[in-house]
Amino acid sequence: MDEGFQLVPDPGAPGAYLVRVGGIDQSWVSSARPEHLEFDYMQLIGYHIDAHAPAGERLRVVHIGGAGMSLARYTAVTRPTSAQVVLEPDVALTAAVRQLAPLPRNSGIKVRASGGREGVAAMPDDYADLVILDAFAAGQIPADLVTTEFFTEVRRVLHGDGVLVANLVDSQDLRWVRRVLAGLSSLFADVCLQAEPAILKGRRFGNMVAGASEVELPLGELNRRARSAPFPYTLLWGESLKHFMSGARPLRDEDTEPSPLHENWPTWI
Repeated sequence: MDEGFQLVPDPGAPGAYLVRVGGIDQSWVSSARPEHLEFDYMQLIGYHIDAHAPAGERLRVVHIGGAGMSLARYTAVTRPTSAQVVLEPDVALTAAVRQLAPLPRNSGIKVRASGGREGVAAMPDDYADLVILDAFAAGQIPADLVTTEFFTEVRRVLHGDGVLVANLVDSQDLRWVRRVLAGLSSLFADVCLQAEPAILKGRRFGNMVAGASEVELPLGELNRRARSAPFPYTLLWGESLKHFMSGARPLRDEDTEPSPLHENWPTWI
């Protein structure tokens, strides 16, 4: 697998690019259409952004993982004046993306050349409304970003009613994602999971989006979106989520692992 990155023009959308890292499409970015989230899993994360506060209200958001900064751009245009920090250690990738798809002036987006663990550790207490985890290294979610120790740091950085939203992937047995959810549930009062039914049934490898908060998540709105989505997905919470992750042990720093690496990735993750 190619370990570098490419910015591949989208032939169907002039001025838009696919950000391809290690041969895997990780972002779709367009300066002209920042409100458009091309990938389904990003749309699910976008639902959390939309539902967290009244439309247009300013938010403080920390993004762990940058790539094309698609979600940061979306937030900047749907919630102007929002303060956003993107933690992206790949300086060359950030420079290439900003050259071909520049951020608008006064976007409120600040990019720090930092990994997620050290970047979150440097953030002040009670800082963020949302922390969005969407990070990959060599085709996997890094092991140190899904432990209870790291989630404890994320909880410190969040406001009391803040939300952690995480893009997760897993293989057919779903053992890894169950352990991640067990860790989130041990620290946060309310946790949910969004995923396509085929993924939850172990029929294929794919993306799932978890939400976690100390207060009740906007489950009514998320459920409404699930019912009306062009491609239906399932929302697990409460007893259904407890059943899904039954018996799973949280991942800890001394007992952790990255997400499974699939031999045949989908066109995007």
